[in-house]
Amino acid sequence: MRLALLTAVLLTSFLQPVAAHHSFAVFFDETKSVTVSGSVTAFRFTNPHAIIEISRKTPQGQIETWRAETNAVTLLRRRGWTAESLKVGETVTIDGWPSRDGSNYLRVRRVVRADGTVLGAPPNQRAD
Repeated sequence: MRLALLTAVLLTSFLQPVAAHHSFAVFFDETKSVTVSGSVTAFRFTNPHAIIEISRKTPQGQIETWRAETNAVTLLRRRGWTAESLKVGETVTIDGWPSRDGSNYLRVRRVVRADGTVLGAPPNQRAD
């Protein structure tokens, strides 16, 4: 009985992180593209996906907040990202795929700094 309970607990602990992950196609529309520029208000370098939050002024003068989901932290690290890659107040342009529900949420394709440097790209690569 104890062995069965221990096995159930161990299996549950391994399956929970898998259930927390979601499919790209469920949340994002790969047939569309969106580009937003603004000031970084938060950068959470945590799994399962790092999140960049930016605020920007709309043409009507309203301030809106966008959330941008990146890849997993382990993949970002391989591409040169760190927890200090983005600073609050820094201006960036984020290109990606919009959310299917129309909210201000996107999946990151590329992040470009104000000086044109592409974040996580090989050294000296600049945006087109």
